[in-house]
Amino acid sequence: MPIHPQEPDRAASDPGAQVPHGDGLRGDLPRPEPPRPDAADSGPSPDAAGPAPAEDAYTTAIQELEDRWRRALADLDNLRKRHARELERERTVERSRTAAAFLPVLDNLELALTHAGADPGPIVAGVRAVRDQAVNVLELLGYLRHAETGVPFDPARHEVVGVVQDPDAAPGTVVEVLRPGYGDGERQLRPAAVTVAKRE
Repeated sequence: MPIHPQEPDRAASDPGAQVPHGDGLRGDLPRPEPPRPDAADSGPSPDAAGPAPAEDAYTTAIQELEDRWRRALADLDNLRKRHARELERERTVERSRTAAAFLPVLDNLELALTHAGADPGPIVAGVRAVRDQAVNVLELLGYLRHAETGVPFDPARHEVVGVVQDPDAAPGTVVEVLRPGYGDGERQLRPAAVTVAKRE
């Protein structure tokens, strides 16, 4: 059997030859590739994942507050309309009650006019009775009549239309009532128009 001589080592025989380093020593193993820049960005973005739970809670709370606000506005509007209807109904009732209270006064005035051609004495007495009846109606409605003389002037109840010199009257007192007043304080229909004694 022939013996072949072994081939001499090239690296040993050729000092200038370079021996591969690193992966060249591992044979045919593949070199690992560096990660691509777009690989890290391939995951889902925060926007694609949808709103955060906290944002959902805030949105729900805002929607609930808006619904409550709309319901409150609707309730307030209904309350305002109901109050307006009730107020108008009360006004109608009060007007009817006041008008009904004055109907007998009108009836007596018409009765007095039917006897206008008779003796003036009874006519005057009848008109005076009708006047007293009207005054009584106002008193029942809460408006007392004020036509007193000789009382001190009260700017809350009197309206001065003249100042006169009267030696029999104390200065600053009511001498004559030209137009009676009705009511007091906040329930005053009008003050009495009077003349007042002149102060010295």
